[in-house]
Amino acid sequence: MLFSPLTAETKRLTLRQILTSGSIARFPGAFTPISTRLIEEQGFEGVYISGGVLANELGFPDIGLTALPEVAARAGQIARITDLPAIVDADTGFGEPMNVARTIQELENAGLAGCHIEDQVNPKRCGHLDGKTVVDLHTATQRIRAAVEARRDPNFLIMARTDIRGVEGLNAAVDRAKVLVDAGADAIFPEAMADLTEFEALRAAVDVPILANMTEFGKSDLFTVDRLQDVGVNMIIYPVTLLRASLGAMERTLQTIQRDGTQQASVPHMFTRSRLYDLVDYEGYNDFDSGLFNFEVPA
Repeated sequence: MLFSPLTAETKRLTLRQILTSGSIARFPGAFTPISTRLIEEQGFEGVYISGGVLANELGFPDIGLTALPEVAARAGQIARITDLPAIVDADTGFGEPMNVARTIQELENAGLAGCHIEDQVNPKRCGHLDGKTVVDLHTATQRIRAAVEARRDPNFLIMARTDIRGVEGLNAAVDRAKVLVDAGADAIFPEAMADLTEFEALRAAVDVPILANMTEFGKSDLFTVDRLQDVGVNMIIYPVTLLRASLGAMERTLQTIQRDGTQQASVPHMFTRSRLYDLVDYEGYNDFDSGLFNFEVPA
């Protein structure tokens, strides 16, 4: 009910097992705890929390305006409600190596199963936009080493994201990925890969799990799960999909009200009251303490 019955340590171990299972794992992006419930209900393997989506939810562009407390708080709200492992976008670690160390421990405290730290210059920008700038190799490896040294649970997943493909090309991405793994990264997130052969090149270069970002309107085509698994990808994220779908539905409903003077035409596309109550487990709370929660759930 209030929290998942599973501990954060259990979910971290589950994530490790998923990534070494030989099957690809799908992590849709959640931006609210209730959307996380849907992801779990539909049978996905994990939950992803995008820094860009958290910024957009606050009405900001994805240019590094959110701070660690905001990200840790929302990510913790999402992680607590699900049995699935949740990983969060920790941007550049929110500062220098000591800030990166604090970021890791705050995310551990919040119940996350892992995070990724990227190699962009601060303030960062969306990984699928042009004009990105990356830090030098020494700075990039410092961030990962600080993260690895700071974690207290060895199963907390530290993933290194590199954006260098869009700046210096594929060979640079392959070379940097190797060094980041040597620095202690448990997994690699190569951002904005152009095609499947580029994922294959990364797969051949490192022996840790690799992630594919299947974001809409980005640099990469929206490859199927099977095609990504065939080239050795271990995890897929769909970071902005649910936010875009939700905003599209909201916009269409508002337009319906403006046009018709009522939302009636949109009602068939909405969650019913009973479906919403089922998703937030009204009945479970009612059974827990009928003396306090003595309402009747409508059929």
